[in-house]
Amino acid sequence: MQYGDFFYPMPANEPVLNYAPGSPEKLALKKVLKQLKSEVADVPLYIGGEEVRTGKKTSIRPPHEHKHLLGNFHNGDAIHVKKAIDAALNAKEKWAGMPWENRANIFLKAADLLATKYRALIVATTMLGQSKNPYQAEIDAACELIDFLRFNVHFLSDIYRQQPVSGAGMNNRMEYRPLEGFVLAVSPFNFTAIGGNLPTSAAMCGNVVVWKPAHTQLYSAQVIMRVLKEAGLPDGVINLVIVDGPVLGEVCFEHPDFAGVHFTGSTGVFNHFWKTIGANMGKYKSYPRIVGETGGKDFVIAHSSADPDVVVTALARGAFEYQGQKCSAASRAYIPSNIAIEVKKKLVAMLKTMKMGSTEDFTNFINAVIDEKSFDKLEMYIKAAKKKGSGVKIIAGGNCDKSKGYFIEPTVIETTDPKYVTMCEELFGPVLTLYVYDENKYEETLALVDSTSPYALTGAIIAQDRYAVDLAVNHLRNCAGNFYINDKPTGAVVGQQPFGGARGSGTNDKAGSILNLYRWLSARTIKETFVPVTDYKYPFMLEK
Repeated sequence: MQYGDFFYPMPANEPVLNYAPGSPEKLALKKVLKQLKSEVADVPLYIGGEEVRTGKKTSIRPPHEHKHLLGNFHNGDAIHVKKAIDAALNAKEKWAGMPWENRANIFLKAADLLATKYRALIVATTMLGQSKNPYQAEIDAACELIDFLRFNVHFLSDIYRQQPVSGAGMNNRMEYRPLEGFVLAVSPFNFTAIGGNLPTSAAMCGNVVVWKPAHTQLYSAQVIMRVLKEAGLPDGVINLVIVDGPVLGEVCFEHPDFAGVHFTGSTGVFNHFWKTIGANMGKYKSYPRIVGETGGKDFVIAHSSADPDVVVTALARGAFEYQGQKCSAASRAYIPSNIAIEVKKKLVAMLKTMKMGSTEDFTNFINAVIDEKSFDKLEMYIKAAKKKGSGVKIIAGGNCDKSKGYFIEPTVIETTDPKYVTMCEELFGPVLTLYVYDENKYEETLALVDSTSPYALTGAIIAQDRYAVDLAVNHLRNCAGNFYINDKPTGAVVGQQPFGGARGSGTNDKAGSILNLYRWLSARTIKETFVPVTDYKYPFMLEK
Protein backbone atom coordinates (compact mmCIF):
# COMPACT_ATOMS: atom_id res chain seq x y z
CA MET A 1 0.00 0.00 0.00
CA GLN A 2 1.23 3.51 -0.84
CA TYR A 3 0.60 6.08 1.88
CA GLY A 4 1.84 9.23 0.19
CA ASP A 5 3.63 10.83 -2.75
CA PHE A 6 7.19 11.03 -1.46
CA PHE A 7 9.36 13.59 -3.24
CA TYR A 8 13.05 14.30 -2.69
CA PRO A 9 14.04 17.94 -3.38
CA MET A 10 17.23 19.07 -5.10
CA PRO A 11 20.17 18.56 -2.69
CA ALA A 12 23.18 20.81 -2.26
CA ASN A 13 26.57 19.62 -3.48
CA GLU A 14 28.69 18.04 -0.76
CA PRO A 15 31.18 20.63 0.60
CA VAL A 16 34.81 19.90 -0.24
CA LEU A 17 37.08 19.53 2.80
CA ASN A 18 40.42 21.31 2.39
CA TYR A 19 42.71 19.21 4.63
CA ALA A 20 44.53 22.29 5.86
CA PRO A 21 47.37 21.85 8.40
CA GLY A 22 45.95 20.90 11.80
CA SER A 23 42.39 20.44 10.49
CA PRO A 24 40.32 17.58 11.96
CA GLU A 25 39.90 15.97 8.54
CA LYS A 26 43.65 15.98 7.91
CA LEU A 27 44.41 14.39 11.25
CA ALA A 28 41.72 11.75 10.70
CA LEU A 29 42.96 11.00 7.18
CA LYS A 30 46.59 10.60 8.22
CA LYS A 31 45.52 8.24 10.99
CA VAL A 32 43.59 6.04 8.54
CA LEU A 33 46.45 6.10 6.01
CA LYS A 34 48.84 4.88 8.69
CA GLN A 35 46.44 2.16 9.77
CA LEU A 36 45.90 0.92 6.20
CA LYS A 37 49.65 0.78 5.57
CA SER A 38 50.01 -1.48 8.63
CA GLU A 39 47.37 -3.98 7.45
CA VAL A 40 46.99 -6.44 4.60
CA ALA A 41 43.49 -6.24 3.10
CA ASP A 42 41.71 -9.33 1.82
CA VAL A 43 39.25 -8.28 -0.90
CA PRO A 44 36.55 -10.84 -1.82
CA LEU A 45 33.90 -11.08 -4.51
CA TYR A 46 30.41 -10.12 -3.29
CA ILE A 47 27.75 -12.50 -4.63
CA GLY A 48 24.29 -12.46 -3.08
CA GLY A 49 24.86 -12.24 0.65
CA GLU A 50 28.21 -14.01 0.48
CA GLU A 51 31.80 -12.76 0.53
CA VAL A 52 33.50 -15.18 -1.85
CA ARG A 53 37.20 -15.96 -1.41
CA THR A 54 38.61 -18.22 -4.11
CA GLY A 55 42.18 -18.40 -2.82
CA LYS A 56 43.47 -17.29 -6.25
CA LYS A 57 44.99 -14.02 -5.07
CA THR A 58 46.52 -11.01 -6.80
CA SER A 59 48.41 -8.40 -4.82
CA ILE A 60 47.30 -4.79 -4.44
CA ARG A 61 50.19 -2.30 -4.30
CA PRO A 62 50.30 1.51 -4.31
CA PRO A 63 51.32 2.73 -7.80
CA HIS A 64 53.71 5.18 -6.10
CA GLU A 65 55.27 2.47 -3.87
CA HIS A 66 54.97 -0.83 -5.65
CA LYS A 67 57.12 -2.75 -3.16
CA HIS A 68 54.52 -2.25 -0.41
CA LEU A 69 51.69 -4.79 -0.11
CA LEU A 70 48.33 -3.18 0.68
CA GLY A 71 46.42 -6.41 0.33
CA ASN A 72 45.18 -9.03 -2.09
CA PHE A 73 42.02 -9.58 -4.09
CA HIS A 74 40.50 -12.94 -4.94
CA ASN A 75 40.13 -13.79 -8.64
CA GLY A 76 36.93 -15.36 -9.85
CA ASP A 77 35.97 -17.15 -13.06
CA ALA A 78 32.97 -17.79 -15.30
CA ILE A 79 31.22 -19.82 -12.59
CA HIS A 80 31.25 -16.80 -10.29
CA VAL A 81 29.79 -14.56 -12.99
CA LYS A 82 26.96 -17.07 -13.51
CA LYS A 83 26.35 -17.19 -9.76
CA ALA A 84 26.28 -13.39 -9.63
CA ILE A 85 23.67 -13.28 -12.41
CA ASP A 86 21.57 -15.91 -10.62
CA ALA A 87 21.82 -13.99 -7.34
CA ALA A 88 20.75 -10.80 -9.09
CA LEU A 89 17.79 -12.38 -10.84
CA ASN A 90 16.69 -14.06 -7.59
CA ALA A 91 16.67 -10.66 -5.88
CA LYS A 92 14.93 -8.86 -8.74
CA GLU A 93 11.22 -9.29 -7.99
CA LYS A 94 11.42 -8.27 -4.35
CA TRP A 95 13.78 -5.35 -5.06
CA ALA A 96 11.66 -3.99 -7.93
CA GLY A 97 8.58 -4.25 -5.73
CA MET A 98 10.07 -2.30 -2.82
CA PRO A 99 8.32 1.08 -2.27
CA TRP A 100 10.32 3.96 -3.71
CA GLU A 101 10.88 5.73 -0.41
CA ASN A 102 12.53 2.63 1.08
CA ARG A 103 14.72 2.15 -1.97
CA ALA A 104 15.70 5.82 -2.03
CA ASN A 105 16.60 5.97 1.63
CA ILE A 106 19.15 3.16 1.29
CA PHE A 107 21.18 5.32 -1.08
CA LEU A 108 20.68 8.49 0.96
CA LYS A 109 21.95 6.61 4.01
CA ALA A 110 24.95 5.41 2.01
CA ALA A 111 25.68 9.03 1.06
CA ASP A 112 25.54 10.09 4.71
CA LEU A 113 27.81 7.21 5.75
CA LEU A 114 30.36 8.29 3.13
CA ALA A 115 30.10 11.90 4.29
CA THR A 116 30.80 10.96 7.90
CA LYS A 117 31.83 7.54 9.21
CA TYR A 118 33.56 6.29 6.03
CA ARG A 119 34.85 9.55 4.56
CA ALA A 120 38.46 9.18 5.67
CA LEU A 121 38.47 5.51 4.64
CA ILE A 122 37.12 6.03 1.12
CA VAL A 123 39.54 8.93 0.59
CA ALA A 124 42.51 6.99 2.00
CA THR A 125 41.88 3.83 -0.01
CA THR A 126 41.61 5.95 -3.16
CA MET A 127 44.87 7.73 -2.31
CA LEU A 128 46.76 4.50 -1.74
CA GLY A 129 45.18 2.24 -4.32
CA GLN A 130 44.86 4.74 -7.18
CA SER A 131 47.66 7.20 -6.28
CA LYS A 132 45.53 10.32 -5.85
CA ASN A 133 46.59 13.26 -3.74
CA PRO A 134 44.25 14.21 -0.86
CA TYR A 135 42.37 16.90 -2.79
CA GLN A 136 41.83 14.77 -5.88
CA ALA A 137 40.67 11.86 -3.71
CA GLU A 138 38.37 14.14 -1.70
CA ILE A 139 36.58 15.63 -4.71
CA ASP A 140 36.24 12.18 -6.28
CA ALA A 141 35.75 9.44 -3.73
CA ALA A 142 33.93 11.57 -1.17
CA CYS A 143 32.18 14.56 -2.77
CA GLU A 144 31.34 13.30 -6.25
CA LEU A 145 30.19 9.88 -5.07
CA ILE A 146 28.04 11.45 -2.34
CA ASP A 147 26.59 13.84 -4.93
CA PHE A 148 25.80 11.02 -7.37
CA LEU A 149 23.81 9.19 -4.70
CA ARG A 150 21.88 12.22 -3.46
CA PHE A 151 21.23 13.88 -6.82
CA ASN A 152 20.17 10.63 -8.49
CA VAL A 153 17.56 10.10 -5.79
CA HIS A 154 16.22 13.58 -6.55
CA PHE A 155 16.30 13.05 -10.33
CA LEU A 156 14.51 9.71 -10.12
CA SER A 157 11.93 11.17 -7.76
CA ASP A 158 11.37 13.88 -10.37
CA ILE A 159 10.91 11.28 -13.14
CA TYR A 160 8.32 9.36 -11.14
CA ARG A 161 6.24 12.55 -10.79
CA GLN A 162 6.14 13.14 -14.57
CA GLN A 163 2.69 11.94 -15.60
CA PRO A 164 0.60 12.26 -18.78
CA VAL A 165 -2.49 14.40 -19.25
CA SER A 166 -5.84 12.71 -18.64
CA GLY A 167 -8.85 13.54 -20.83
CA ALA A 168 -12.48 13.62 -19.69
CA GLY A 169 -13.81 10.30 -18.45
CA MET A 170 -10.43 8.63 -18.11
CA ASN A 171 -7.22 8.48 -16.12
CA ASN A 172 -3.78 8.10 -17.71
CA ARG A 173 -0.73 7.21 -15.73
CA MET A 174 2.87 6.26 -16.42
CA GLU A 175 4.81 3.54 -14.68
CA TYR A 176 8.60 3.65 -14.80
CA ARG A 177 9.59 0.00 -14.54
CA PRO A 178 13.10 -1.39 -14.15
CA LEU A 179 14.50 -3.21 -17.17
CA GLU A 180 13.57 -6.85 -17.64
CA GLY A 181 16.71 -8.76 -16.65
CA PHE A 182 20.02 -7.70 -15.10
CA VAL A 183 22.31 -4.75 -15.80
CA LEU A 184 26.07 -5.13 -16.18
CA ALA A 185 28.19 -2.28 -14.76
CA VAL A 186 31.84 -2.03 -15.83
CA SER A 187 33.82 0.76 -14.17
CA PRO A 188 37.37 2.16 -14.61
CA PHE A 189 40.28 2.74 -12.23
CA ASN A 190 40.48 6.51 -12.34
CA PHE A 191 37.37 7.61 -10.43
CA THR A 192 36.06 5.91 -7.32
CA ALA A 193 32.87 7.91 -7.85
CA ILE A 194 32.29 6.30 -11.25
CA GLY A 195 32.80 2.91 -9.63
CA GLY A 196 30.04 3.77 -7.19
CA ASN A 197 27.71 5.47 -9.66
CA LEU A 198 27.53 2.93 -12.48
CA PRO A 199 25.94 0.15 -10.41
CA THR A 200 23.92 2.31 -8.01
CA SER A 201 22.23 4.51 -10.63
CA ALA A 202 20.80 1.41 -12.30
CA ALA A 203 19.96 -0.27 -8.98
CA MET A 204 18.18 2.84 -7.72
CA CYS A 205 15.72 2.45 -10.61
CA GLY A 206 14.79 -1.03 -9.37
CA ASN A 207 17.31 -2.97 -11.46
CA VAL A 208 19.66 -5.69 -10.23
CA VAL A 209 23.32 -5.41 -11.16
CA VAL A 210 26.48 -7.39 -11.80
CA TRP A 211 29.38 -4.98 -11.19
CA LYS A 212 32.93 -5.46 -12.44
CA PRO A 213 35.29 -2.72 -11.21
CA ALA A 214 38.77 -2.34 -12.69
CA HIS A 215 41.26 -4.49 -10.78
CA THR A 216 43.23 -1.32 -10.01
CA GLN A 217 40.20 0.20 -8.23
CA LEU A 218 39.26 -2.79 -6.08
CA TYR A 219 40.92 -1.39 -2.95
CA SER A 220 38.33 1.40 -2.79
CA ALA A 221 35.53 -0.55 -4.52
CA GLN A 222 35.27 -2.98 -1.62
CA VAL A 223 34.65 -0.01 0.70
CA ILE A 224 31.69 0.99 -1.48
CA MET A 225 30.22 -2.50 -1.09
CA ARG A 226 30.69 -2.35 2.68
CA VAL A 227 28.92 1.02 2.82
CA LEU A 228 26.01 -0.16 0.67
CA LYS A 229 25.53 -3.26 2.79
CA GLU A 230 25.57 -1.18 5.99
CA ALA A 231 23.07 1.21 4.41
CA GLY A 232 20.65 -1.70 4.00
CA LEU A 233 21.04 -2.73 0.36
CA PRO A 234 19.45 -6.20 0.11
CA ASP A 235 21.62 -9.16 -0.85
CA GLY A 236 21.91 -9.79 -4.57
CA VAL A 237 20.89 -6.32 -5.75
CA ILE A 238 24.52 -5.38 -6.58
CA ASN A 239 27.03 -8.19 -6.99
CA LEU A 240 30.74 -7.43 -7.32
CA VAL A 241 32.71 -9.86 -9.47
CA ILE A 242 36.48 -9.96 -10.03
CA VAL A 243 37.17 -11.56 -13.39
CA ASP A 244 38.96 -10.78 -16.64
CA GLY A 245 36.98 -8.83 -19.22
CA PRO A 246 36.66 -11.59 -21.85
CA VAL A 247 35.30 -14.01 -19.23
CA LEU A 248 32.75 -11.44 -18.09
CA GLY A 249 31.59 -10.69 -21.62
CA GLU A 250 31.37 -14.32 -22.64
CA VAL A 251 28.93 -15.08 -19.82
CA CYS A 252 26.92 -11.85 -19.60
CA PHE A 253 26.48 -11.15 -23.31
CA GLU A 254 25.30 -14.70 -23.95
CA HIS A 255 22.63 -14.58 -21.24
CA PRO A 256 18.98 -14.15 -22.33
CA ASP A 257 18.28 -11.90 -19.33
CA PHE A 258 21.03 -9.41 -20.20
CA ALA A 259 19.18 -6.07 -20.14
CA GLY A 260 21.90 -3.43 -20.46
CA VAL A 261 25.45 -2.34 -19.81
CA HIS A 262 26.63 0.77 -17.96
CA PHE A 263 30.24 1.28 -19.00
CA THR A 264 33.13 3.67 -18.56
CA GLY A 265 36.44 2.74 -20.14
CA SER A 266 38.25 2.58 -23.45
CA THR A 267 36.60 3.18 -26.80
CA GLY A 268 38.02 -0.08 -28.15
CA VAL A 269 36.45 -2.18 -25.40
CA PHE A 270 33.10 -0.39 -25.75
CA ASN A 271 33.10 -0.93 -29.50
CA HIS A 272 33.74 -4.64 -28.89
CA PHE A 273 30.83 -4.74 -26.42
CA TRP A 274 28.53 -3.10 -28.95
CA LYS A 275 29.54 -5.51 -31.72
CA THR A 276 29.10 -8.57 -29.49
CA ILE A 277 25.71 -7.43 -28.20
CA GLY A 278 24.57 -6.76 -31.77
CA ALA A 279 25.63 -10.23 -32.88
CA ASN A 280 23.69 -11.79 -29.99
CA MET A 281 20.43 -9.86 -30.39
CA GLY A 282 18.45 -13.01 -31.14
CA LYS A 283 19.26 -14.36 -27.68
CA TYR A 284 17.83 -11.52 -25.57
CA LYS A 285 14.32 -10.96 -24.25
CA SER A 286 14.53 -7.26 -25.12
CA TYR A 287 16.85 -4.76 -26.75
CA PRO A 288 19.64 -4.11 -24.21
CA ARG A 289 20.44 -0.54 -23.19
CA ILE A 290 24.04 0.28 -24.14
CA VAL A 291 25.39 3.26 -22.18
CA GLY A 292 29.06 4.17 -22.35
CA GLU A 293 31.49 6.97 -21.60
CA THR A 294 34.76 6.23 -23.33
CA GLY A 295 37.90 8.05 -24.46
CA GLY A 296 38.86 11.64 -25.06
CA LYS A 297 41.51 13.81 -26.69
CA ASP A 298 40.57 16.96 -24.89
CA PHE A 299 41.65 20.38 -26.05
CA VAL A 300 42.32 23.90 -24.90
CA ILE A 301 42.36 26.61 -27.55
CA ALA A 302 43.51 30.09 -26.60
CA HIS A 303 42.57 33.17 -28.60
CA SER A 304 44.94 36.08 -29.20
CA SER A 305 42.95 38.05 -26.59
CA ALA A 306 43.52 35.43 -23.88
CA ASP A 307 45.19 36.29 -20.59
CA PRO A 308 48.42 34.23 -20.58
CA ASP A 309 48.14 33.56 -16.83
CA VAL A 310 44.65 32.11 -17.29
CA VAL A 311 45.92 29.91 -20.12
CA VAL A 312 48.89 28.64 -18.12
CA THR A 313 46.82 27.78 -15.06
CA ALA A 314 44.14 26.04 -17.13
CA LEU A 315 46.83 23.93 -18.81
CA ALA A 316 48.74 23.14 -15.62
CA ARG A 317 45.66 22.00 -13.73
CA GLY A 318 43.75 20.62 -16.69
CA ALA A 319 46.61 18.50 -17.99
CA PHE A 320 48.41 17.39 -14.84
CA GLU A 321 45.94 17.00 -11.98
CA TYR A 322 45.77 13.28 -11.19
CA GLN A 323 48.67 12.78 -13.60
CA GLY A 324 46.40 13.47 -16.58
CA GLN A 325 44.49 10.24 -15.91
CA LYS A 326 41.10 11.81 -16.40
CA CYS A 327 39.09 11.21 -19.55
CA SER A 328 38.55 14.99 -19.48
CA ALA A 329 42.23 15.95 -19.05
CA ALA A 330 43.70 18.59 -21.35
CA SER A 331 45.90 16.70 -23.79
CA ARG A 332 46.32 19.07 -26.74
CA ALA A 333 46.58 22.85 -26.70
CA TYR A 334 46.46 25.47 -29.45
CA ILE A 335 48.31 28.65 -28.53
CA PRO A 336 48.25 31.85 -30.66
CA SER A 337 51.60 33.18 -31.78
CA ASN A 338 51.24 36.56 -30.05
CA ILE A 339 51.25 35.02 -26.52
CA ALA A 340 53.05 31.73 -27.19
CA ILE A 341 56.46 32.74 -25.84
CA GLU A 342 54.98 34.06 -22.60
CA VAL A 343 52.68 31.06 -22.14
CA LYS A 344 55.48 28.54 -22.66
CA LYS A 345 57.86 30.39 -20.35
CA LYS A 346 55.33 30.65 -17.53
CA LEU A 347 54.10 27.07 -17.99
CA VAL A 348 57.62 25.64 -17.79
CA ALA A 349 58.29 27.74 -14.66
CA MET A 350 55.03 26.58 -13.05
CA LEU A 351 55.77 22.91 -13.70
CA LYS A 352 59.13 23.25 -11.98
CA THR A 353 57.29 24.10 -8.75
CA MET A 354 55.22 20.89 -8.82
CA LYS A 355 56.48 18.26 -6.40
CA MET A 356 56.12 14.60 -7.34
CA GLY A 357 56.05 11.58 -5.05
CA SER A 358 53.93 9.59 -2.61
CA THR A 359 50.32 10.55 -1.87
CA GLU A 360 51.13 10.35 1.82
CA ASP A 361 53.31 13.44 1.50
CA PHE A 362 50.62 16.10 1.29
CA THR A 363 53.01 18.60 -0.33
CA ASN A 364 53.11 16.52 -3.54
CA PHE A 365 50.94 17.70 -6.42
CA ILE A 366 51.95 14.89 -8.79
CA ASN A 367 51.81 11.19 -7.93
CA ALA A 368 52.26 7.98 -9.90
CA VAL A 369 50.44 6.67 -12.97
CA ILE A 370 48.27 3.67 -12.29
CA ASP A 371 50.45 0.70 -13.31
CA GLU A 372 53.45 -0.51 -15.27
CA LYS A 373 51.49 -0.97 -18.50
CA SER A 374 50.46 2.68 -18.44
CA PHE A 375 53.99 3.77 -17.52
CA ASP A 376 55.54 1.85 -20.42
CA LYS A 377 53.05 3.24 -22.92
CA LEU A 378 53.65 6.84 -21.83
CA GLU A 379 57.42 6.40 -21.77
CA MET A 380 57.25 5.12 -25.34
CA TYR A 381 55.54 8.32 -26.55
CA ILE A 382 58.01 10.49 -24.65
CA LYS A 383 61.04 8.64 -26.03
CA ALA A 384 59.63 8.92 -29.55
CA ALA A 385 59.23 12.68 -29.13
CA LYS A 386 62.84 12.97 -27.94
CA LYS A 387 64.06 11.11 -31.04
CA LYS A 388 61.79 12.87 -33.52
CA GLY A 389 64.07 15.85 -34.06
CA SER A 390 62.83 18.58 -36.40
CA GLY A 391 59.42 19.98 -35.54
CA VAL A 392 59.00 18.17 -32.22
CA LYS A 393 60.67 18.97 -28.91
CA ILE A 394 60.09 18.48 -25.22
CA ILE A 395 60.06 21.84 -23.46
CA ALA A 396 59.30 20.57 -19.94
CA GLY A 397 59.65 17.27 -18.09
CA GLY A 398 60.28 14.09 -20.02
CA ASN A 399 61.81 12.05 -17.20
CA CYS A 400 60.38 8.62 -16.33
CA ASP A 401 61.31 6.39 -13.38
CA LYS A 402 59.62 3.17 -12.21
CA SER A 403 62.23 1.97 -9.74
CA LYS A 404 60.05 2.78 -6.70
CA GLY A 405 56.76 3.79 -8.28
CA TYR A 406 55.39 4.52 -11.72
CA PHE A 407 56.45 8.14 -11.96
CA ILE A 408 56.14 10.13 -15.18
CA GLU A 409 57.26 13.72 -14.86
CA PRO A 410 54.71 16.28 -16.12
CA THR A 411 55.77 16.60 -19.74
CA VAL A 412 55.08 19.26 -22.36
CA ILE A 413 55.76 18.49 -26.00
CA GLU A 414 55.79 21.28 -28.59
CA THR A 415 55.14 20.39 -32.21
CA THR A 416 54.92 22.29 -35.48
CA ASP A 417 52.73 19.51 -36.90
CA PRO A 418 49.11 19.82 -35.70
CA LYS A 419 48.56 16.18 -36.66
CA TYR A 420 51.58 14.83 -34.77
CA VAL A 421 50.73 11.57 -33.01
CA THR A 422 50.48 13.05 -29.50
CA MET A 423 48.04 15.68 -30.81
CA CYS A 424 45.74 12.91 -32.07
CA GLU A 425 45.97 9.79 -29.91
CA GLU A 426 44.66 9.44 -26.36
CA LEU A 427 47.63 9.02 -23.98
CA PHE A 428 45.91 9.08 -20.57
CA GLY A 429 48.84 10.45 -18.63
CA PRO A 430 50.73 13.63 -17.70
CA VAL A 431 51.72 14.54 -21.27
CA LEU A 432 50.49 17.74 -22.92
CA THR A 433 51.24 18.68 -26.53
CA LEU A 434 51.29 22.33 -27.66
CA TYR A 435 50.80 23.64 -31.18
CA VAL A 436 51.48 27.32 -31.84
CA TYR A 437 49.20 28.75 -34.53
CA ASP A 438 49.21 32.03 -36.45
CA GLU A 439 47.20 34.45 -34.35
CA ASN A 440 45.47 35.67 -37.55
CA LYS A 441 44.21 32.16 -38.36
CA TYR A 442 41.91 31.62 -35.42
CA GLU A 443 38.90 30.42 -37.40
CA GLU A 444 41.02 28.00 -39.44
CA THR A 445 42.45 26.65 -36.19
CA LEU A 446 38.96 26.05 -34.83
CA ALA A 447 38.33 23.85 -37.86
CA LEU A 448 41.60 22.05 -37.12
CA VAL A 449 40.53 21.40 -33.52
CA ASP A 450 37.24 19.95 -34.73
CA SER A 451 38.80 17.63 -37.31
CA THR A 452 41.91 16.33 -35.51
CA SER A 453 40.39 13.79 -33.12
CA PRO A 454 37.63 11.16 -33.37
CA TYR A 455 36.69 11.97 -29.78
CA ALA A 456 34.27 14.62 -28.51
CA LEU A 457 34.41 14.68 -24.73
CA THR A 458 35.70 17.98 -23.27
CA GLY A 459 37.29 21.17 -24.50
CA ALA A 460 37.91 24.77 -23.51
CA ILE A 461 38.23 28.21 -25.09
CA ILE A 462 40.32 30.86 -23.35
CA ALA A 463 39.55 34.37 -24.63
CA GLN A 464 38.63 37.87 -23.48
CA ASP A 465 37.13 38.77 -26.89
CA ARG A 466 33.45 37.81 -26.69
CA TYR A 467 33.13 37.43 -30.46
CA ALA A 468 35.96 34.90 -30.33
CA VAL A 469 34.14 33.01 -27.58
CA ASP A 470 30.91 32.97 -29.60
CA LEU A 471 32.76 31.77 -32.68
CA ALA A 472 34.32 28.90 -30.72
CA VAL A 473 31.02 27.89 -29.10
CA ASN A 474 29.42 27.58 -32.54
CA HIS A 475 32.33 26.08 -34.52
CA LEU A 476 33.09 23.50 -31.84
CA ARG A 477 29.48 22.60 -31.06
CA ASN A 478 29.88 18.89 -31.82
CA CYS A 479 33.45 18.20 -30.68
CA ALA A 480 32.90 18.41 -26.91
CA GLY A 481 30.02 17.20 -24.76
CA ASN A 482 31.36 19.36 -21.93
CA PHE A 483 32.64 22.75 -23.08
CA TYR A 484 34.36 25.30 -20.85
CA ILE A 485 34.85 29.05 -21.32
CA ASN A 486 37.88 30.55 -19.60
CA ASP A 487 38.48 27.46 -17.50
CA LYS A 488 40.23 24.09 -17.63
CA PRO A 489 38.31 21.27 -19.37
CA THR A 490 38.08 19.12 -16.21
CA GLY A 491 36.19 19.15 -12.93
CA ALA A 492 32.55 18.54 -13.87
CA VAL A 493 30.29 18.68 -10.79
CA VAL A 494 27.19 16.52 -10.36
CA GLY A 495 24.04 18.56 -10.92
CA GLN A 496 26.03 21.46 -12.35
CA GLN A 497 27.86 20.13 -15.42
CA PRO A 498 26.32 16.76 -16.41
CA PHE A 499 29.18 14.76 -17.92
CA GLY A 500 29.53 12.90 -21.19
CA GLY A 501 30.57 13.24 -24.82
CA ALA A 502 29.62 11.95 -28.24
CA ARG A 503 31.46 10.76 -31.35
CA GLY A 504 34.16 8.33 -30.18
CA SER A 505 33.67 9.43 -26.57
CA GLY A 506 30.47 7.56 -25.89
CA THR A 507 26.69 7.72 -25.92
CA ASN A 508 26.51 11.10 -24.11
CA ASP A 509 23.95 9.95 -21.56
CA LYS A 510 25.23 12.51 -19.07
CA ALA A 511 26.15 10.97 -15.72
CA GLY A 512 25.05 13.28 -12.95
CA SER A 513 21.78 14.26 -14.63
CA ILE A 514 18.22 13.07 -15.08
CA LEU A 515 19.08 11.93 -18.62
CA ASN A 516 21.18 8.99 -17.44
CA LEU A 517 18.44 7.55 -15.24
CA TYR A 518 15.94 7.36 -18.10
CA ARG A 519 18.19 4.71 -19.66
CA TRP A 520 17.57 2.32 -16.74
CA LEU A 521 13.80 2.62 -16.87
CA SER A 522 11.16 1.07 -19.12
CA ALA A 523 7.96 3.10 -19.22
CA ARG A 524 4.47 1.62 -19.26
CA THR A 525 1.41 3.76 -20.06
CA ILE A 526 -1.85 2.76 -18.41
CA LYS A 527 -5.21 4.19 -19.52
CA GLU A 528 -8.32 3.57 -17.44
CA THR A 529 -11.75 4.47 -18.85
CA PHE A 530 -14.32 5.19 -16.11
CA VAL A 531 -17.55 4.66 -18.07
CA PRO A 532 -16.83 2.38 -21.03
CA VAL A 533 -18.85 2.75 -24.24
CA THR A 534 -21.33 -0.01 -25.08
CA ASP A 535 -21.91 0.61 -28.78
CA TYR A 536 -19.40 0.55 -31.57
CA LYS A 537 -21.18 3.28 -33.59
CA TYR A 538 -19.77 6.83 -33.85
CA PRO A 539 -22.02 9.93 -34.21
CA PHE A 540 -21.02 10.48 -37.85
CA MET A 541 -22.78 7.24 -38.70
CA LEU A 542 -26.22 8.51 -37.55
CA GLU A 543 -26.84 10.61 -40.69
CA LYS A 544 -30.10 9.70 -42.58
